[in-house]
Amino acid sequence: MYFDTRFIYILLAIIVISSILSGGIDILTLALTIPGVLIAITFHEYAHAFAADKLGDDTPRNQGRLSLNPLSHLDPFGVLMLIFAHIGWGKPVQINPNNFTRKISARTGEAIVSVAGPLMNFILAIVFAVIFFAIQVFAPTFALTNQVGNIIMEMISYALIVNVGLGVFNLIPLPPLDGSKILMAFLPYNGKRWFEEHTNLFYIIFLVIWITPISSMIISPIINAIVYGISSVVGGIFSLFI
Repeated sequence: MYFDTRFIYILLAIIVISSILSGGIDILTLALTIPGVLIAITFHEYAHAFAADKLGDDTPRNQGRLSLNPLSHLDPFGVLMLIFAHIGWGKPVQINPNNFTRKISARTGEAIVSVAGPLMNFILAIVFAVIFFAIQVFAPTFALTNQVGNIIMEMISYALIVNVGLGVFNLIPLPPLDGSKILMAFLPYNGKRWFEEHTNLFYIIFLVIWITPISSMIISPIINAIVYGISSVVGGIFSLFI
C-alpha cells in the first residue's frame, strides 16, 4: 500500500486553518512564542548534526547543517505547525550511517543521533528555567514591575514549554519522528523489518493521534508534568537564595 505523505500536510494544514478561523490564535501569545520556536527547532536539528559529526559522518557538515543559523534548519511549514498546532519539525538532518567511524553499529549510531535532538530540547528547557528563576530571585523588580521584564519573562516561559513539547513530541515512536529510530535500535531483526513494512500504518496512527483528542489526553499531560517537574526542581534550588 502506498500512502502519500502529502495527505499529512494537508490534514495538518486544516488543523492550522481551523484554529485560526475559530479564533484560537492569540496574536500576543503568537509573538511571544516565536523566539522559543526558532531556538527549539534550530538547536534540535543542530544537535542531530553535531552527534552525527562526532560519530564520523560528515554528511551534515557538508550540507551546512553543523550551524546554529536558523535558516539552515527551519522548515517553514513545520515552524507554522509548531506555532499554530503545537506540533512541528525542522528540516530533517540527513546522515549516512556507513560513514560512522566509531566502533558502534549503524543502528546504535542512528539511535544516538536521533536522541540528541530531544535531549537538546530538554537541556534547553532546564536552561530557560534557570534563567527564569534567576531573574525572579536576583532581579525581582525587573521581572514583576517592568513592562519589558514581563514580556521577557513570558517569552522565557513559552520557550521552556515549547522545548519540552518538541522534545516529547519527537520521542513518540512513530515514523518519521526520532522516537521511531530510537526504537528501531532495540528491535530484533524481524521486529525492525515488520516496523519498516508497516510504516504506512504508523503514519495513519500518527494522524489519528493529532486529529483526535488523544494527543491532549495522553501527550499534553506528559508535557505539563515535565514542565512542572523542571520548574519545581529549579525553582526549589533558587528558593534557597531568597
